[in-house]
Amino acid sequence: MNIIVVGLSHKTATVEIREKVAFSPNQIEKPLGELVRLDGIIEGVIVSTCNRVEIYATTRDIAGGIARIKRFMADYHHLAFEMLEPHLYSYHAESAIRHVFRVASSLDSMVVGEPQILGQIKTSYGYAAEFKSSGIILNRFLHKAFSVAKRVRTETKIASSAVSVAFAAVELAKKILGDLSDKTVMLIGAGEMCELAAKHFLNSGAKGVMVTNRTFERAERLAEEFGGEAVPFESFLEHLHRADIVLSSTGAPHCIIGPKDAVEVIKRRRFKPIFFIDIAVPRDIDPKVDDVENAYLFTVDHLQEIVQANLAQRSLEAEKAEEIIEQEIGQFHKWLSTLEVTPTIVALRNRFDEIRRVELDKTISGWKELPPDAEKRLEALTVAMMNKLLHAPTATLKQSGQGGRVDLYVDALRQLFGLEALQRDDEEFELEE
Repeated sequence: MNIIVVGLSHKTATVEIREKVAFSPNQIEKPLGELVRLDGIIEGVIVSTCNRVEIYATTRDIAGGIARIKRFMADYHHLAFEMLEPHLYSYHAESAIRHVFRVASSLDSMVVGEPQILGQIKTSYGYAAEFKSSGIILNRFLHKAFSVAKRVRTETKIASSAVSVAFAAVELAKKILGDLSDKTVMLIGAGEMCELAAKHFLNSGAKGVMVTNRTFERAERLAEEFGGEAVPFESFLEHLHRADIVLSSTGAPHCIIGPKDAVEVIKRRRFKPIFFIDIAVPRDIDPKVDDVENAYLFTVDHLQEIVQANLAQRSLEAEKAEEIIEQEIGQFHKWLSTLEVTPTIVALRNRFDEIRRVELDKTISGWKELPPDAEKRLEALTVAMMNKLLHAPTATLKQSGQGGRVDLYVDALRQLFGLEALQRDDEEFELEE
């Protein structure tokens, strides 16, 4: 049995293409059903996120399975195959295992180390389990991918450093101010960057949030979302002294906070320090604010330096993660290779024994005046012959399961001796983590 992967990602397709092949989670039962009804496809899982659409499947026919899934992705979304096919990639065997382990561990993500993809794969697997499109192999495979991702995050620091400007701002504030549980944040602007920063600040324990924006309704919406307070933009300077951290990201063509404003704020705060973060381009806060005593100003350039340094650190950690994945690939591939050895040996022996018994019965039934112990002697003789004949292929099959291409031997035996498809119980062949 072979694991195959077919898909596209932010590395191979634009967002316009990815949107066209996305699968809605609310309607995933239908495509999952169609997927496993494709000729030769036994199990299937569909992973669909904003940055990738991938199908994980099992098949005995690698080339045919990949071709049919590619065609399925085009046909299901009513797309021209010639348009979609150049954006698709495919993997099988060890390369498929490696790819999924890397995806789950966020090594293939747009931002290496981001945690969302693991949750997205778990959700996709949940749908496949619910609608019974996954089976023993993909069940085991994806659980192993989850444990590999956990090991990567535990044994490396791939996700420990900020790689977004908003998160870097929060980390910088924590580094300078320490505990944020008694700190209030003022957000000047209500765009995506401020929203993201608000989430990070509150997740880091900030006491509260004030939001101001030229459009007061937007400030109110964002403040309501985070349980904060909306402040009219025309009077935000009057509230500035209440903030310990000020993050500004507006589209103003000129500075909206100058050194005189900072001096007044520091006086009203009784010289308690205030932390300014200016991530606007052009800048919202005059650089001279940093010259005011107890006022600390950091710009988007400072944060970008932190982000770049952290990205470099993540690259080093990613190398450690790749080593972990290579170790885990070998372990899983060994399990996959040996999966069909025992039931195939059993089926082969059963087939030989069935033939032996039929022929022995024919011989005995037509033998007149059979000596008293002849039947037992003939039984022993035919069993011994069968065991002798099966010894070499059985030994070869067991040995191939320790690292060879056991699937070739299994397929050959099934075809040569007409062995029926085998049904296996999931628990019987499970390995310990």
